[in-house]
Amino acid sequence: MSKNKKIVSAVIVSSVLLSGCGLLGGEKKEKIDPPQSVTYTDDGTSVETTGKEAGENEAVESSLMTELYLVDKNGYVVPQTVALPKTNSVAKQALEHLVQNGPVTEMLPNGFAAVIPSDTSISVDIKDKVAVVDFSKEFKNYKPEDEMKILQSVTWTLTQFDSIDSVRLKLNGHELTEMPVNGTPISDNLTRANGINLDTSDVADVTNTKAVTVYYLGGEEGNYYYVPITRRVSNSTDNNIVAAVNELVKGPSYTSNLVSDFLPDVKLLEEPKVEDGKVTLNFNESVYGSFEEKIISQHLLSTLVLSLTEQTGIESVAVTVNGEADLVNEEGDKLTEPVTRPENVNTGSF
Repeated sequence: MSKNKKIVSAVIVSSVLLSGCGLLGGEKKEKIDPPQSVTYTDDGTSVETTGKEAGENEAVESSLMTELYLVDKNGYVVPQTVALPKTNSVAKQALEHLVQNGPVTEMLPNGFAAVIPSDTSISVDIKDKVAVVDFSKEFKNYKPEDEMKILQSVTWTLTQFDSIDSVRLKLNGHELTEMPVNGTPISDNLTRANGINLDTSDVADVTNTKAVTVYYLGGEEGNYYYVPITRRVSNSTDNNIVAAVNELVKGPSYTSNLVSDFLPDVKLLEEPKVEDGKVTLNFNESVYGSFEEKIISQHLLSTLVLSLTEQTGIESVAVTVNGEADLVNEEGDKLTEPVTRPENVNTGSF
C-alpha cells in the first residue's frame, strides 16, 4: 500500500462526480519547491496575463491547497483541505498548522482538533525524500492516548508532498526511537505503509496479515467526510484490490460511528483487470444500491476510488455491471471515463 501522487487528469465526469459535493477537490498538489514567477499551462508553455485574468491567477497562485490531518470528535485522524499561503517551506507550514492553539485555530471545522501540543516549535529538513522533523521540548506535553494520532497526523500530512516519502522525528535535536510519553516505538522511517486509524477488531493474530487502507464515511447527514481506515487482511489474499473491495463491502466496525454506501451483497463477478494504471471492476447489480435506475451512489464511487488509488500503480477506476458500462452518477452524467483520484480530500469544511 502507498499513496498515489499522480496529477489528476481533466476528466469531466470525475470533476462533476467527486468535486461537486465539496468533499473532494481537483486542485493540483504542489511539490516542495519555491513558487515560480512564471505561469505555465498544463502542457508546460508559459503565458502572459493582464487585467482581471492576471488578478485572478495571482490570487490562486498565492495559495496552496494543503491537506491537514486533524482529529475528529470520534478520535479519527482525517484529512481536511485548507488553502495556505504559498511559501518556500510548505512542509514546515503544514506542520505548524497541526499545532494546538496555533494558526489553524480559526480554520478548524466543528468537532475537529489539532494534535501537536501548544507552543511547540518545529523545524523540517528534507533530503533524499526523507523529512527530518525536529520538535521543541513542548512536544512532550500531550496525552498518552494521543501518541498514535500524532504519529499518523504528522506522517500523512508530510507525505502528501511529492518531495517526501518518509519521515524521521527528533526532539530537541535528538533522534526519537520511541515516543516520549507512552513509549510507542518509532521505525527508522515513518511512511503511509504504517497505516492510519488502525482497525484490528476482527483480527486475533496480526502475524499473518497485511495492511489495506480503505475509506468510509464519517460525520453526519449534510456534513459527511471521508475517513481512511487501515484494516488487516490475510496474507493469503493475493489480490490487494479484491481485498480492499471486500473491506468496503464488509463495511466499518459497528462501534466505529462510520458508515458505507456498499450493500452487503455487492460482489465482484470476476478478477479486476489492471492496465496502464487503470483498474476495471465488474460488479453485480447490487452495486446500484437502492436506486431503481442504473445509478451509482456518489459516496460509493468516491470511497472506491479513494481506497483503490491508495495502492501502488492504481491511478483510475472504471466500473461495469454485468460486464456493461451503461452507468450514470447521481447527477445523471454517464460514467464514460474512468474516475481518477482528486488531489484534495474533504474540501467542504473550509
